[in-house]
Amino acid sequence: MKIEPASDFEARVARHAALADPARLRIVDLLTLGDFSPTELQAELGMSSNLLAHHLKTLEDAGLATRHRSEADRRRSYLRLAAGALDGLVPGAVHGAQRVLFVCTRNSARSQLAAALWRQASTVPSVSAGTHPADRIAPGAVDAARRHGLHLPAVAPQSLDEVAGDADFVVTVCDNAHEELTGLAGIHWSVPDPLRLGTKDAFDAAFADIASRVTDLAPRITAA
Repeated sequence: MKIEPASDFEARVARHAALADPARLRIVDLLTLGDFSPTELQAELGMSSNLLAHHLKTLEDAGLATRHRSEADRRRSYLRLAAGALDGLVPGAVHGAQRVLFVCTRNSARSQLAAALWRQASTVPSVSAGTHPADRIAPGAVDAARRHGLHLPAVAPQSLDEVAGDADFVVTVCDNAHEELTGLAGIHWSVPDPLRLGTKDAFDAAFADIASRVTDLAPRITAA
């Protein structure tokens, strides 16, 4: 009889052991929605920094979470769910929304791609906006969308102030926008800015990251 390798079995045991703690399970539930800094998790959970650090290390050691530096404030880091961490264990629907609003700084790449990808994945309407909108959608984003068979509408970037509604489910896809909008209700996806490098690979990586997150979140958002 063929059984899984011992290393795979041990990794699965470690993952289940990490999830057995109520606090760590709550952290993972939050990470299935978006990325959180340790400070944000501490505020959400009402937990001491030392205890939170212990739980985060356990989750990282078990391969459930990964950490990276903010592009905006390099002193800040964000935790995200590791790829494939919860295969077969993904939580069900958690939120009803009238519309999903994707936000980045310039509304020229990541938020535009996210809104377009969302329209393919969900019947819940989507829109995008920027805290400081650019004059036009980045050509690199348009090209990346075209390479992946996605159409970006020929519209000018929009200001968050003009677009946001009280009933929106907000998803920031930019560290700068998330950290600028402290206190705004919603979730955060810490997607690297493809415009920093401006290369085909950078835009394709951003597209793939957002597409994966949209695929994971769409089944969990129901129409209000």
